[in-house]
Amino acid sequence: MLTHMGLVGSSEPVSPRVLAEQLGESPTYLGKVANYLARAGILRSQRGVAGGVVLNRQPHEITLLAIVEACQGTILGDFCEEADDLARTCAFHQACADLHRAIVDSLAKWTLAHFIEQPRPVGMPGKKIPCWLEPTPLDTPSS
Repeated sequence: MLTHMGLVGSSEPVSPRVLAEQLGESPTYLGKVANYLARAGILRSQRGVAGGVVLNRQPHEITLLAIVEACQGTILGDFCEEADDLARTCAFHQACADLHRAIVDSLAKWTLAHFIEQPRPVGMPGKKIPCWLEPTPLDTPSS
């Protein structure tokens, strides 16, 4: 939804129901996601006849971490115990801490601008690569 909104680039509010139709998604689900993103300040919501949602920040300011945490909550590490000095913990705790740090760092480095700049696979002419950022047209029969 956010990539689509960024590609369209409109500053006019768009109804989550319209976005759902354009993306071939459930209006109920997309409405819930839009509410989460609005609460987090990623989208701005406007009520009324011409209401809807718009991006509330520039795409380069919206990290994948912010999007995930807006929809799923803070990414927490579930370790054996709290410790200030990882060297004094078990190997499993250290591995989990490394994994947690890698996930958070990776999600923090990617922004909505990256997805807008390259929304589709490139460099493979003639091959159809399934991509979550490329919606399936509603009128295409599934095989």
